[in-house]
Amino acid sequence: MKAVILVGGFGTRLRPLTLSMPKPLVQFANKPMVLHQIEALKAVGVTEVILAVNYQPQIMSSFLEEYETKLGIKITCSQENEPLGTAGPLALAREKLLQSHGPFFVLNSDITCEYPLKEMLEFHKTHGGQASILVTKVDEPSRYGVVLLDEDTGRVKKFVEKPVAFVGNKINAGIYVLNPSVLERIPLKPTSLEQQVFPSVADEGQLYAMVSSGFWKDIGQPKDYLAGLRLYLDYMRRSCPSKLSAGPNIIGNVLIGDGANIGEGCVIGPDVVIGPGCVIESGVRLSSCTLMKGVRVKSSAHITASIIGWHSTIGQSVHVNSMAVLGEDVHVRDTMFLNGVVVLPHKEIKSHFMKPEVLM
Repeated sequence: MKAVILVGGFGTRLRPLTLSMPKPLVQFANKPMVLHQIEALKAVGVTEVILAVNYQPQIMSSFLEEYETKLGIKITCSQENEPLGTAGPLALAREKLLQSHGPFFVLNSDITCEYPLKEMLEFHKTHGGQASILVTKVDEPSRYGVVLLDEDTGRVKKFVEKPVAFVGNKINAGIYVLNPSVLERIPLKPTSLEQQVFPSVADEGQLYAMVSSGFWKDIGQPKDYLAGLRLYLDYMRRSCPSKLSAGPNIIGNVLIGDGANIGEGCVIGPDVVIGPGCVIESGVRLSSCTLMKGVRVKSSAHITASIIGWHSTIGQSVHVNSMAVLGEDVHVRDTMFLNGVVVLPHKEIKSHFMKPEVLM
């Protein structure tokens, strides 16, 4: 069985992290985002994953070489010369997808969830339609495309894109199972699955939706990344608690990478991820944040609700909060206060920033 992961383009919503590497390779809970999906696909019998890319393909290729061997699954790139939307990449990969005669998976790369892929396959085979989509319930459906469906059969009636008035709370969760016949509907040009392909399949009564009962989050921008991290760590607590850290200075769900060094008198958590090789000096307070690989946090610093990029340094008694995002190799001098700032890579911060702004 094959699968396509829609990797997409520049990852502008997650800058400045994506100025250093493609969005799918940005770590989420100490693992590249896309690797979570590849592992879930392998677990249900997928033998080849096709990454649809149009940005930094050479970096993606080196990733493929590393994880193909580790996971024992074939990973290939399908490179777009121009952005092809969410459906066009399937037409580009048509030849590979038709090598298998059965259905195939399609996933958006910037989501996290419990990946109920086995259940989706069973659901798809049961209803006999051409396509299945996963839907999830959300509190603010106006941000998304709402799916209206027959509650008894799961058959999709129609899509409503970002409705102004409430029409339902089930949204497209970005995971699909498609029959090869769907490929006949997709031209090799920029095309949208959600706006062009799925509505026509639904009109013919051939599109069905399975409602997810687990957690789900689009993690393509910093605020949602940290919210998704909280949900994922809670899921880890329920499914594999031994992978989380514990100790007298650990509060709630905390994940600490290999080789990280935590000093005395620190208070870590809740909802914290510390990357491999990080150095956390004495008296540091961390909550609701992610530190990427190789970060150094000097003594008595406080970081909350923020993301600190690779190999950055947070000075002594520094305060970083309110959705601050520091890119790779950012160095903050002692006693600075950073409130909601976005800092591009390779910068040195020498003054306070009391209000959110982008530091070029």
